[in-house]
This record gives sequence, structure tokens and C-alpha cells, in this order.
Amino acid sequence: MIELYSTSDIQTESFAANLASVTEKGTVIHLQGDLGAGKTTFSRGFINGLGHQGAVKSPTYNIVQPYQIDQLSVYHFDLYRLSDPEELEVLGFRDYFDGESICLLEWPEKGDGCLPDPDLCIAFEYDGNDRNISFQAVSEVGHTILNKVHIKT
Repeated sequence: MIELYSTSDIQTESFAANLASVTEKGTVIHLQGDLGAGKTTFSRGFINGLGHQGAVKSPTYNIVQPYQIDQLSVYHFDLYRLSDPEELEVLGFRDYFDGESICLLEWPEKGDGCLPDPDLCIAFEYDGNDRNISFQAVSEVGHTILNKVHIKT
């Protein structure tokens, strides 16, 4: 596990970009924390760190926002609006988890029982205006990624 302290959105985005630089295809990342805790900020830094040029917004209303970065597909999910995990089946979410794409999931607990297990879980907690960010590997892929990452604090 890696624990970091972020004092700004810029710092959170930098942590995310560094993680993105060593993340492998097929990685599933769960982002957990209260509203406004930094999940979307982290996602923006991660996606931009992979080379995306342009805006990265929270996909709250459309649930998933796809990004094609060179030959890599990245899917940013926000499951906040789901009322039942079974809604994921109706929306065809299994197709996104193809072993080749990177999937970032905000509010993964809303999809319990219908989502694949994560490789990494990243938790965001408030500390006044700052954030504590914890990175936990859940799979062998997750351990490999955390062993490679060089995050400047």
C-alpha cells in the first residue's frame, strides 16, 4: 500500500499521471471516496498522463466516458446514479472489461456483484482542504504497477 497526502488538485493530477505511466492494459481501478474527494481530479490526471489532449469531465450523467489514446481504450465510469447494480447488465458493461482496456470506476460499490475485481483500489479522504490518498494493490497486476510507480510527494 502507498499512502500520499495531496495539498492541491495539481498534486493529485501529478500523482495520477505518474501512476498512468506504469499502468498496464487491462487494468481495473476502483476510485472510492465521498463527493468532491478527488476521484474525478485523479481521473483527469490519469487520462491526461496517458496522453489524452482535451477535457476530462465526470461522466455522471452518461455513466461512462470513453477515450481512445493511440491504440489504448480507456473508460472512465461514474456509477453514482445507479440505483441497482443489475442496471450494468442492461447497459452491456461486460464489454468494457475486455482485458485490453483500462477502466477507472468512480463509486464502484454501486456496481457490487456485477463488476470484475479491481487490480487497484484508490481511496480518497478529506483532511481539511487537503486529501489523503491510499493506493492498494488487489491483484498481481496491481502489485506490479505499485512496485513500478515513482510518485513524487
